Amino acid sequence: MKEYIKRCIDLDRILNRKSVFLIGPRMCGKSMYVKNEIREPVLYWNLLSNTLYYRIIRNPALLEETLKAEGLTEGLVVIDEIQRAPQLLYTVHQFIEDTGLVFLMTGSSVRKLKTGGVNLLGGRALEKKLHPLCYPEIKDRDDYCLEKIFKTGLLPEMYLHPEDADEALEAYEGLYLETEIQLENEVNNLPGFISFLEKAALSNGQQINFSAFASDLGVSRQAIKTWYRILLDTLMVKEVRPYGKTKKRKETSFSRFYFFDVGIARSISHMTVPTDTMTEYGTFFETYIAMELAAYIDYSGLHNTELTYYRTSDGKREVDFIIGDEAAIEVKSAKAITDRHLANIRELKKEGIFSSYIVVSREESPRMLDDGILILPWKDFLDRLWNGKIIWKQYHQ
Repeated sequence: MKEYIKRCIDLDRILNRKSVFLIGPRMCGKSMYVKNEIREPVLYWNLLSNTLYYRIIRNPALLEETLKAEGLTEGLVVIDEIQRAPQLLYTVHQFIEDTGLVFLMTGSSVRKLKTGGVNLLGGRALEKKLHPLCYPEIKDRDDYCLEKIFKTGLLPEMYLHPEDADEALEAYEGLYLETEIQLENEVNNLPGFISFLEKAALSNGQQINFSAFASDLGVSRQAIKTWYRILLDTLMVKEVRPYGKTKKRKETSFSRFYFFDVGIARSISHMTVPTDTMTEYGTFFETYIAMELAAYIDYSGLHNTELTYYRTSDGKREVDFIIGDEAAIEVKSAKAITDRHLANIRELKKEGIFSSYIVVSREESPRMLDDGILILPWKDFLDRLWNGKIIWKQYHQ
């Protein structure tokens, strides 16, 4: 029997009263979550089955006919990978309105759901996101460490089977290109998109100037903009926009894009696992903290809280992450934080906007400086974050 790690998100409670879209990148564990943590459905369809998929293509009314034939008016219906047949949403809408059925629909492409008319449900289904494994789910494991995370990433299949992780990560890019891009006819220039994908992975966590990016690849600015939109809609990257509410300084206008998983970013960019003396180690460390912040915000019901970053337009001052209007967070992989690591966050602190200013590091123990800046070891930071001590969670589900 495959090992399974219990996830933080609890949808079974929500599904007692409301239908749910569960979105998440491919292989983040949506199907395993449904099988292990959701009550037995009265009907389960997995649209990755081509046999079922082609039956739906031939007969768009198949779901309606099946539900009526079985006399199903109550209980849970699960449809895995619904973005493959978004036309089913019309039937889902009808049965939510007319019966006591609730639906759990999973998908890895927001793009397909949007174009397929997901809005026709008009708020009748909540949207929830499943992330790769996060701190509360793996913190007590003996093998939990940065080096393993950088090697395998946090997709369950790779993390639980590190001996096969390199091969599985390498295969992921091909799977993504085949199932999300080529099969769905998302781009006309596939070779150009492949080059773009690899450069995007190499630029992971950096602010992106679309014009400069386009010039490097020899394509149009509009192509780069469109391709990043595809990465966003297929949940491959998260956009971290610049914070825009500082009082004294003009901010940059360029977003950063973080890949959803540090292992995937490493593999697509063809990088080896970095040692702590390499510049890439700090980039991976920052990406991992970004992953945890994004997961916490989504899982904790902080619907109106945006993760941003601060950088002045001249590039002289930069702070890695801003959570809402509450916390400024600088990420440094150093084992000893010195004044040179603190210059940017100290400058931002002079504006007095946020309630807390934190440096996440690899120091051994927490320190509070005289000027109110809190230096935290990374595990200590994550423990405080997930216990609602960095930014208060509205509810945990």
